[in-house]
Amino acid sequence: MRTTAKHKITNPEEFKQNLLSWAQQFDDVVWLDSNSKQFQENQKYSSYDAVLAVDAFTAIQTDYFNAFEKLKEYYTTTKDWIFGYLTYDLKNDTEVLKSNNDDGLEFPDLYFFQPKKIFLFKGDTVEMLYLKAVDDEFESDLKDIEQSNNLDIEEFNNSNSIKIKLKIHKDEYFDKVTKVLSHIHRGDIYEANFCQEFYAENTIIQPLETYNKLNTISNAPFATFLKVRSNYLLSASPERYIKKEGTKVISQPIKGTAKRDTDHIMDSILKNDLVSDEKERSENIMIVDLVRNDLSQTATKGSVKVEELCKIYSFDQVHQMISTVVSEVKETTNPIDIIRTTFPMGSMTGAPKISAMKIIEDLEETKRGLYSGSVGYITPNGDFDFNVVIRSILYNEAKQYVSYSVGGAITAKSEPLKEYEECLVKAKAMRTVLEN
Repeated sequence: MRTTAKHKITNPEEFKQNLLSWAQQFDDVVWLDSNSKQFQENQKYSSYDAVLAVDAFTAIQTDYFNAFEKLKEYYTTTKDWIFGYLTYDLKNDTEVLKSNNDDGLEFPDLYFFQPKKIFLFKGDTVEMLYLKAVDDEFESDLKDIEQSNNLDIEEFNNSNSIKIKLKIHKDEYFDKVTKVLSHIHRGDIYEANFCQEFYAENTIIQPLETYNKLNTISNAPFATFLKVRSNYLLSASPERYIKKEGTKVISQPIKGTAKRDTDHIMDSILKNDLVSDEKERSENIMIVDLVRNDLSQTATKGSVKVEELCKIYSFDQVHQMISTVVSEVKETTNPIDIIRTTFPMGSMTGAPKISAMKIIEDLEETKRGLYSGSVGYITPNGDFDFNVVIRSILYNEAKQYVSYSVGGAITAKSEPLKEYEECLVKAKAMRTVLEN
């Protein structure tokens, strides 16, 4: 079905930049970068240093209704690599839920495509997987990629031109967090991930330049550049949602955030404070329980295990508390069923999951869409890897609408002011990039 060619690269970082510039000519682009050069620590489960998929041969686009069944049918029919995204609002397919909040971005609920051209990076080698229809283009593409660089990107000067607005103002945020806390004290939920949107209207940005700036600041292990026609995701996500390797399934929820400091001693103190923070640990452990429960729906008996609990990983912008939960599945288990029974990821909902999703739908002002959804791929043999869409800028070029959202887990020990400050820490990279 696909023709493979391997190409040695002398300067992987330069080649990656050229490749991403070259990719801009296509309507469908998924770029996933683990930034492995900067970030060795969390690469244990990394299959590739980076992956690019471009140019749809076939595609599926749908709203949430029966979305997972339609995706399963599409995957079964193509029997090939598929790349795409799942929005948070697919919760309405897995449970009896609704999404009635304001939607400035208007991305379709689900989109996947079968790319004509795939590039897989490992060390100084790039493997090119082309459909037979285009496999005569290896040489000419490599020539074009070598000659493609960022110089032909128009320089947009964003200084002072982007006016970021808030969907929820500070006092209103405090009121809403207090309402979440009253649900917790009443026993409706233990934890809820409550999010807020920052946005700009009538705004034009240069997507690739914006992505490059965000990635330079953050160097995140699940960085993503996604383009579907005039819809863009520019993501510096630090979080893996779920991965399947053979019969092993891996989920790595993040709960617990502390800011970094340029002073080495102060930075160590902040990291150690996070290690011993009772509230952050309890947040993380609640979500680990939820993930264990989700994975058990497709796992073989007794195979769900916690490999790492509350381990601290340090990124360029923040320290994060990450746990790793694994399970084994039967070889016959359909990969889409594993995704469907664990979606949306617990780190972005709360516990118990359904009650939390109902409460946050009532209190949030924005339809989440692709924010707190996922981008990734499924291989022909049923392996997959998906991130969590956080620390991301979303852009509808046709509507000239730019958006980023941030959230935090509210538990019984939460203080509204501290939660608000944590949101601002998470928003810092996106805001810096957009406002220069």
